[in-house]
Amino acid sequence: MRLAVTIFLTDETITPTRLARELEQRGFAGLYLPEHTHIPVERSTPYPAGGDLPPEYGRTLDPFVALGQAAAVTERLGLGTGITLVAQHDPIALAKQIATLDHLSDGRFTLGLGFGWNKEEAADHGVEWRTRRDLVQDRMAVMRALWAEEPTAHEGEFGSVRASYAYPKPVQKPRGPVTGPRTLVGGAAGPKLFSHICAYADGWMPIGGRGLTETLPVLRAAWTDAGRDPAALQVVPYAIYPSEGKLAHYADLGIEEVVAQLPPGGESEVLRVLDDYAAFLG
Repeated sequence: MRLAVTIFLTDETITPTRLARELEQRGFAGLYLPEHTHIPVERSTPYPAGGDLPPEYGRTLDPFVALGQAAAVTERLGLGTGITLVAQHDPIALAKQIATLDHLSDGRFTLGLGFGWNKEEAADHGVEWRTRRDLVQDRMAVMRALWAEEPTAHEGEFGSVRASYAYPKPVQKPRGPVTGPRTLVGGAAGPKLFSHICAYADGWMPIGGRGLTETLPVLRAAWTDAGRDPAALQVVPYAIYPSEGKLAHYADLGIEEVVAQLPPGGESEVLRVLDDYAAFLG
């Protein structure tokens, strides 16, 4: 099983280049970074995990800039977002960022995407909360049009793009309805989420990784009903705290990659936890 990590990299933590080098040297599979552009001080949206929002949420580095640094100092390490808040981006500009990172890293990028939880953050980007999922699906269609090998137009409810010359192209080749880098959708299990996964993604990034014994069969059925190749579905439990029992359970479910949570700390703290996690590397 491949073991990757995620961390809230901030202006106070270990640097992207130092972490990336240490991950590759130890044999970890990848580095996934979250995204928050800003956290409004006056906020009614509760923190999904309960309690006060940890301060690192308002200090996160831009994931694409940080992953670009990580790509430049590694050769094999996977690079991903966990997650990109697609609704908060101009899709034409985001398509260029993603394609450039995938190109420069020789196809090592994974687009983990989601719909967000912070209503105030999204509102500052002009996102209407009730339609954000449809907005994301439309923006993914715009990006797929720009990533297509031939100039392709898209006219959608929330945006459009003319048939255009748009290079570089992502290194990774089309898979069924998916064009662009490996794409995983984060979020809680349910018919709406699973419909998004089946429509434009390679799989699911369940945050915390709980309840998969019950939910995976439902996703696999929806995937097959959508005409997708059953062998192609990828499920990557995200932000988990690894143990031998937990990893064995995931392996029994047919899961091939997990993403472990690192603390948002300085170099010595993070490297100490990395050494602990290294015991789980196969």
